[in-house]
Amino acid sequence: MSAPEMRICLDESDLDASLRLDVRRGLTSHPKHLPMRLHYDGRGSTLFGELTRQPEYYQTRSERAILHDGAAEIADALGTDPISVIELGAGRAEKIRPVLSALAAAGRLDAFWPFDVAEGEVKDVLRELATAYPDAHLGGIVGDFTLHLANLPDHHDTRLVAFLGGTFGNFAGMERSQFLRDLREALRPGDWFLLGADLVKDPDVILAAYNDAAGVTAEFNRHILYVLNHRLGADFEPDSFEHIALWDNDTATIDMRLRAMKPMRVDLSALGLDISFAVGEEIHTGISTKFMPAELENQLQASGFETTRWWTDEHDYMGVFLARAI
Repeated sequence: MSAPEMRICLDESDLDASLRLDVRRGLTSHPKHLPMRLHYDGRGSTLFGELTRQPEYYQTRSERAILHDGAAEIADALGTDPISVIELGAGRAEKIRPVLSALAAAGRLDAFWPFDVAEGEVKDVLRELATAYPDAHLGGIVGDFTLHLANLPDHHDTRLVAFLGGTFGNFAGMERSQFLRDLREALRPGDWFLLGADLVKDPDVILAAYNDAAGVTAEFNRHILYVLNHRLGADFEPDSFEHIALWDNDTATIDMRLRAMKPMRVDLSALGLDISFAVGEEIHTGISTKFMPAELENQLQASGFETTRWWTDEHDYMGVFLARAI
């Protein structure tokens, strides 16, 4: 078996330059903000895994149930052609595996490409999947899917791009529109897009997921400051920041923040920056938008996709939408 093809669109120096730019810009803005992706650096990924196991955190188990129960239907809905699957933000490629297995069982999984920023993790998951799917062509893309969609593999099979876990809701409105336009431009008519989205529901259910009783979400949110201490020589006191999660009913969005509980002055030595915080001043650390199904279908249609099917869990908490490029 040949080694998996790797497409390297960025390396550690690119990631470091991006980090420095984003942090400098974010912490000198008003209000202050930091990119949500920084939460997942190192220990953050472990904390997120712990968060997904909390009883209040419905997202992961709801989407997992949809994909497990609906994998055969999803595979059937893709037609009869061989399929090349690309998963954006793949991580360990755990979310997409029921669909991969259903396609493999039908003899239609031609290829799988995990797309993520961590080269080591992409290579690790490819080694693992080589045993699980020995007949599929495997390749990996190391890059930022907001910048490098032009590097999607195109070997003339029908392609399925999967974007799961509700990450789509972490984009602001204009970013969502731009992402969908860029993805549509990278695909051919007839290619598929499988999108996992968090649906609008009782705000108490949503807020509980971001304020779990064990405090894992709070620790996950504060972890972003540990990342800056480690990577940029900062001297944040993470425990002096309060985790805040607010629900905006008008925009159906959770807004995550860190609020300073005392006056502070923070040195970021690697950037030559000295940042002050007043009591109550906040750093915006991410959003998570929830969607009405019809609203999401309209967004997809406006970007050149036609939704053909969608699935939900028993509580209508999450939705998995299958759309075709037109």
